This record gives sequence, structure tokens and C-alpha cells, in this order.
Amino acid sequence: MEEKYCQSCGMPMGETDELYGTEQDGSKSTDYCKYCYDQGDFIRDVTMEEEIENCVPILVEEKVCATAEEARAMMKEFFPTLKRWKQA
Repeated sequence: MEEKYCQSCGMPMGETDELYGTEQDGSKSTDYCKYCYDQGDFIRDVTMEEEIENCVPILVEEKVCATAEEARAMMKEFFPTLKRWKQA
């Protein structure tokens, strides 16, 4: 099974609904996590670069990446593939 990621911050979403945000009607979002999306809207109005900077400390703290530079480089490649940040 393909891993689902939040289409804003890139967080792995897993199999359960607990990490998914909500749509306006209260249903679970199929694309975004609860930290990025609530009641059909993004929680923070940020640019892709700002979102990357928000996520850098988390990836280092969770030991996904060894350094902030490694985390930043990884996200600069990954984020443009996510729905929120794709260029039309």
C-alpha cells in the first residue's frame, strides 16, 4: 500500500483517521493533516518556504534528518510535488 502524506507539510498520515484534517462539512480531508487543515481551510497562510522552515526543527528533533541543512534540502525537493505547492 502506498504511503499517504499530508499534501501541505509532507507528514506521513498512516492508516488511521486521527491525523487527517476536516472539510467544511466535518468529514475527514483526504489530502491534509489536522495540523495544516481544519474545517475546509488551511490553518496557516504561509508560503512553501515558510512551511519548510516550520518543518525543519521537527525533522531534526524526530531524527528524520541529521541536520537542518539536510532537512531543508530534502523538503525543497519534496514539497513542490505536494498538492498545495504544485505550480499550475
